[in-house]
Amino acid sequence: MKSKFFTCVLVLATLSPVSAQLVASHASTQTPKTPAAAPQPTGKAVARVNGAVLTDYDLLREEYTIFPYARQHNGSIPKEMEAGIRDGAMQMIIFEELVYQEALRRKMTIPALKLQKAEKDFRGQFHSPGEYERFLQTEFQGSGQALRDKIRRSLLIDAMLKAEVDSKAVISVPELRAAYNANPARFEYPESFAIQTISLLPPQNATPQQLEEARKRAEAALPQAKATKSYEEFGVLAEKISEDDYRVMMGDHKAVPRAKLAPQMVQALLALQPGQVADIIHVEQIYTIVRLNQHIPAGKAKFEEVKQQLKKELEQKKTNQLRSGLGKKLRQNAKIEVL
Repeated sequence: MKSKFFTCVLVLATLSPVSAQLVASHASTQTPKTPAAAPQPTGKAVARVNGAVLTDYDLLREEYTIFPYARQHNGSIPKEMEAGIRDGAMQMIIFEELVYQEALRRKMTIPALKLQKAEKDFRGQFHSPGEYERFLQTEFQGSGQALRDKIRRSLLIDAMLKAEVDSKAVISVPELRAAYNANPARFEYPESFAIQTISLLPPQNATPQQLEEARKRAEAALPQAKATKSYEEFGVLAEKISEDDYRVMMGDHKAVPRAKLAPQMVQALLALQPGQVADIIHVEQIYTIVRLNQHIPAGKAKFEEVKQQLKKELEQKKTNQLRSGLGKKLRQNAKIEVL
């Protein structure tokens, strides 16, 4: 697990214009819409956890971790996403504070050398000593000790989570094999064809003349397609003359299950050897030239082929369960106030 120091303390830099480039980058599956006004934190308390105060600075840093694209919108979060992101950030900063307090209760410590290295690594993210000093002044009133305390806190959270979550989430090979054997249908795959295509499309509601023009374009392209000798050559030709969306992917459809292909397409593909190109196939007014890359019979993925992906999935699931369980346990006797 990457230290929370780098996903929280670095994001903290987004609140300071001198080091906005240090925002941690995480992929987002949401497309931002209308941005709201950029929040202006003041240090106001937003929650108390067993008496420890969490401020709007803490909350905003976590919001920016969840939605790093905020810096592309001058620090603002789209209005329609704001409530969900705020709620998620609030739950996370409360969870982290509970984890930190538990680490202190257990008298966990961070070795001096590890702390020094973390501080050095953090300083190394800045382009110049002056930039680092400006950041320190803006965020910690110039106090190097305050920054070290923040780093120590982050490393303690990291150590606690490694002990209670990461180390317990490891899935053994026997567990992996048991999961594989218990779900045979999941690892079965249907007969499929790995193909590339060049498609010539007449306009919607095409006239007979437009259909004839599309057919002629396909007939002109067919000798060129059959002259190609490789995946790359066919793909380059597809990029040049194909008229469907697959042209930007060299006409590559990857592996398509037989059941999803038109009967005319299946019949043509069954007559090909890998690397061969079929004659023009006419389906629903579309003229298609297809190259067979591989005919894949129905089968079942071997354990070794899926082991790593299965391990990743099961460990992620177990990690989520352990984190949730730890959060519930720490909340049992905690006094939490959301202000």
